[in-house]
Amino acid sequence: MRRIIMMRLKVSILSAIFALGLIGLAVSSGAQDNKVKIRAGHFPNVTHAQGVIGQARGDFDKAFGDKAYVDWKLFNSGTSAIEALFAGELDITYIGPNPAINGYIKSDGEALRIVSGAASGGAGLVVRKGSGIKSVKDFNGKRLATPSIGNTQDVALRNWLGENGYKLKEKGGTVEVVPLANPDQLTLFIKKELDGAWTVEPWVSRLILEGDGELFLDEKDLWPNGQYVTTHIIVNTKFLKEHPDLVKTWLETNLAITDWINKNPEEAKVVLNEEIKKETGKAIPQNILDAALPRIEFTYDPIASSLYTSAEDAYKLGFLKSEPDLPGIYDLSILNGILKEKGL
Repeated sequence: MRRIIMMRLKVSILSAIFALGLIGLAVSSGAQDNKVKIRAGHFPNVTHAQGVIGQARGDFDKAFGDKAYVDWKLFNSGTSAIEALFAGELDITYIGPNPAINGYIKSDGEALRIVSGAASGGAGLVVRKGSGIKSVKDFNGKRLATPSIGNTQDVALRNWLGENGYKLKEKGGTVEVVPLANPDQLTLFIKKELDGAWTVEPWVSRLILEGDGELFLDEKDLWPNGQYVTTHIIVNTKFLKEHPDLVKTWLETNLAITDWINKNPEEAKVVLNEEIKKETGKAIPQNILDAALPRIEFTYDPIASSLYTSAEDAYKLGFLKSEPDLPGIYDLSILNGILKEKGL
């Protein structure tokens, strides 16, 4: 009898614990339900450092408090991020200039707005030692690569070759430009089957340190004040109209993370690399990270003039069907308000 009572008591206690657990889950779920879900994106890359670090430390969730929470989405290309935004599955994301331009034009200016800068620099032309490339005159007959056709680095390389008098093989010229994923670029550097590549960090540093390459041209040398947009923040226009207060909190937090990175570069490397390892399964080798970060400037400045220039270059190269009309692509009113409040 006593044994039966004890068994019933244990069952009652377990039932109570289970019930309390369900109540806890319900309360937690209810609290989450009362918050706005912000679907945010970034690439697991050093040029998206504010997003990577913000996810790692929970900066944005802390800043939103009981108003909102972040549902992070990882992307490996700007094209996939824009597709998610078009599908109504993405509210805000870190992204490069050309995907933002393409998304704006394809949606007739309806889908997105650039609301802040995030990073400048980090791109360049790396040539393989032994390729015979020593000067601008040495590119005839060479085979070069970019990450993908029409992407930011592809437009930069094709435009640079044209400005220096070269024609591509596809148009009866002497220089071959092929689209190759960054890991494949490194493999072909090592095999001596590629003469050069225009890419972005950390792959610039990997080609130099692991592929026996050398930096022929740092892209910043082509731009006024050495600045051009590499990464900025875009927002779905519907989300921007419905939640300007949340966009403001995001930009304030991004500004704080940017300042922290610039003041604490060594600590930032640790947090950045740990999160990249968590997201991709592999950390960036320390010597690569040490070489890559100094080439990138983390900034809230959107550097709009460089985006307009890149868009014109893409049009001249045939990647845009019509001449770009982009003044409406920016909505910097919230950012400018924050900067005014902070006296920046």
